[in-house]
Amino acid sequence: MRQHPDIVEMRERYDLAASQPTMQVAEGLTLLSGLYLALSPWIVGFTDRQGITINNLVTGLVVAALALGFHSAFGRTHGLAWVLPVLGIWTIIAPWVIRGDQSTTGSIWSNVVVGVLITLLGLAALAAVRSPRR
Repeated sequence: MRQHPDIVEMRERYDLAASQPTMQVAEGLTLLSGLYLALSPWIVGFTDRQGITINNLVTGLVVAALALGFHSAFGRTHGLAWVLPVLGIWTIIAPWVIRGDQSTTGSIWSNVVVGVLITLLGLAALAAVRSPRR
């Protein structure tokens, strides 16, 4: 099955997409965004809000893990690219939807900015997968 022409062509296409400088920058920024999101409660200072702290830690680690997966094996993990925009949108709305009063000025600004960035980077990863062959 590995030698099937369609699979070989798809792998080459994904390897080409992953080798593009813009995709490499997007992967790096996604990793940094995920790490920032995981550490943001301590950086911005809203660790007294347990719900948003745990949410940001877990979501940030998932984003960082996805970025590492894209970097190491984009041809095998490209199917998960749709998860990044979903996580970005969740990050934006999380301060308001997590049970209890989780929103502070710092948590709102931090989550909205990094959520928009993660969403845009996820859309860039999706565009790299969907881009026409060259």
